[in-house]
Amino acid sequence: MIYCVEDDVNIREIEIYTLQSMGFDVAGFADGKAFFEALEQQLPDLVLLDVMLPDLDGIQILKMLRQRSRTKDIPVIMATARSAEFEKIQALDLGADDYLAKPFSMMEMTARVKAVLRRTKKNTNEGLITIGALTIDKLGHQASLNGTPLELTLKEYELLLLLCKSCGRAFSREQILDVVWGTNYDGETRTVDVHIKTLRQKLKEMGHIIKTVRGVGYKAEYDDEV
Repeated sequence: MIYCVEDDVNIREIEIYTLQSMGFDVAGFADGKAFFEALEQQLPDLVLLDVMLPDLDGIQILKMLRQRSRTKDIPVIMATARSAEFEKIQALDLGADDYLAKPFSMMEMTARVKAVLRRTKKNTNEGLITIGALTIDKLGHQASLNGTPLELTLKEYELLLLLCKSCGRAFSREQILDVVWGTNYDGETRTVDVHIKTLRQKLKEMGHIIKTVRGVGYKAEYDDEV
């Protein structure tokens, strides 16, 4: 999923159309408020972020992304004015992965998006998911807390992995059953609640990352201040 944050509707629509035509899932936002609301539901693989926005500017948004644990590693490409040298330097200093100088061609945009995704994909290939004191080694099929392996059942591990690899996204009990137990499972959704309870207990001080979403189901969410 790629998020395009651009207040000019014409530019935003052509960005979305171009990226979708290249096979990407894309969502567009006109301001920072709508963008941050979307982050609560799903984290993107990359953000294409304009500097000039009507509420928070892109530099402020980038700074906020890099300060939060659950968003600090999201790749960001900044779109800056061609003459705004200071903005480019500031964006890179704050952790932007690349920048596009306006006006830019759609060919250049897609090339830079693909290049950044290739570079950042290395982290995914390492197979590690780290949330606070919790580490999930996808290759080793093992979860650890402060470096100590957790004794999880297969279903507990798969449930934890599902929630943590899509941190911030809410899953219904039915969705969890389909993914973790399989589409042929004909048991009750109460099974999910029981496993969530035991998983929280085994996660000890990190048990709070598994949140109950009323009327929906569950999600993983980490707050540095908790």
